[in-house]
Amino acid sequence: MRWWRLNLACLQPSRSFSSSSPAPMTRRVVVTGLGMVTPLGCGVEATWKRLIEGQCGVRAISLPDLKMSAFDRDTQLHTFDQLTSKVAALVPCGSNLGEFNEELWLNSKEHRSIARFIGYALCATDEALRDANWIPTTQEHKEQTGVSIGGGTGSISDILDAAQMICEKRIRRLSPYFIPRILINMAAGHVSMKYGLQGPNHAAVTACATGAHSIGDATRMIQFGDADVMVAGGTESSIDALSIAGFCRARALSTKYNSTPTESSRPFDCGRDGFVMGEGCGVLVLEELQHAERRGANIYAEVRGYGMSGDAHHITQPHGDGRGAILAMRRALKQSGLLPNQIDYINAHATSTPLGDNIEANAIKTLFTDHATSGALAVSSTKGAIGHLLGAAGAVEAIFTVLALHHGIAPPTLNLTKPDPIFTDAFMPLTSSTKMPITTAISNSFGFGGTNASLLFTSAYVK
Repeated sequence: MRWWRLNLACLQPSRSFSSSSPAPMTRRVVVTGLGMVTPLGCGVEATWKRLIEGQCGVRAISLPDLKMSAFDRDTQLHTFDQLTSKVAALVPCGSNLGEFNEELWLNSKEHRSIARFIGYALCATDEALRDANWIPTTQEHKEQTGVSIGGGTGSISDILDAAQMICEKRIRRLSPYFIPRILINMAAGHVSMKYGLQGPNHAAVTACATGAHSIGDATRMIQFGDADVMVAGGTESSIDALSIAGFCRARALSTKYNSTPTESSRPFDCGRDGFVMGEGCGVLVLEELQHAERRGANIYAEVRGYGMSGDAHHITQPHGDGRGAILAMRRALKQSGLLPNQIDYINAHATSTPLGDNIEANAIKTLFTDHATSGALAVSSTKGAIGHLLGAAGAVEAIFTVLALHHGIAPPTLNLTKPDPIFTDAFMPLTSSTKMPITTAISNSFGFGGTNASLLFTSAYVK
């Protein structure tokens, strides 16, 4: 058994909770497997260890990171010089422990239709299924297991190279696998095909809320009987010339810390000036509770609430009063039957943007009132360590939230040297990993277009 696993025999509620009329729900959903590929490492164990140690996966980008193989050297250099942000959080690659092995997941002949974001999903899924000890072999088990893995942008570097071929009148050189490489649902498709999973095959595409929506949607598929087991998460690999240039033009990325990359992602800090692009994947195995119990599965947590909302306000900016975030968190609470003062930890979406962090903090204070300012509620953003993984962010941060429950450790917010004065001393994002009792937690994810999602997890069998 791996060191981070949780055995059913030791699952006992640490305290009881009063209920506030939860929505009717006949099938309970638990988390039985975890898999990750992140800028802190490949694998749950490596990533979590480095996260709680306060390590950072952000570094300076180099010319090869722009993925402009179809362009001449002068064009590549000119593009690099024009980028105002030159930092990113890239997945470490190699054959060593804790590194993503490109030869294994991307470079063989049978992988010609697999773009990097798909490879990340296959790698994280492999770990999650092995962690859950659920590799379906019978037809019945394959039919009752589905996939819900989404993404934000697909493979924009492939699109950029293809456009260059058209400009140079080399369209006959275009790969026949071009379309399958860029379709976002192909991450879920490849996972389904590799393991023969014939349950729901689903891919949410909701910008930076994608990972959370994928997990929430999968939870409901189990609750409504569409599947007994779901492989759910989000994946992203968008660190390329066009993506960086686009976000630079939108003035969304950090530009002040190009010479000190590890300081560039600083959620809730007065010095924050934009987010840092990251890449990776997070995958969870979700399972109907009785199904997990019958096979003696190890259980990390229960998915108790899933709230969604729309800002109905602006394409990139949330409403100033945080109404969308409030609605998402409130709806997750309502579904769970828990009260605001029963939440121990919030993994904030906070991306290190001046406006977004401020609005989310106010939303938390509005909804949680005195509980948020009493010191009883811990709030942190893990984006200081891994940057913003866009479509994968919600899934990776959901795993961090589950692990916070399991270990009783609230992960740190890196680079919080001068906290924004909007926060009181009692409502301070954590500056170091803190051991504390955590039995209930929320993970927030918000995306362009005003789409919001909140996932509420509890330790298994908390009433």
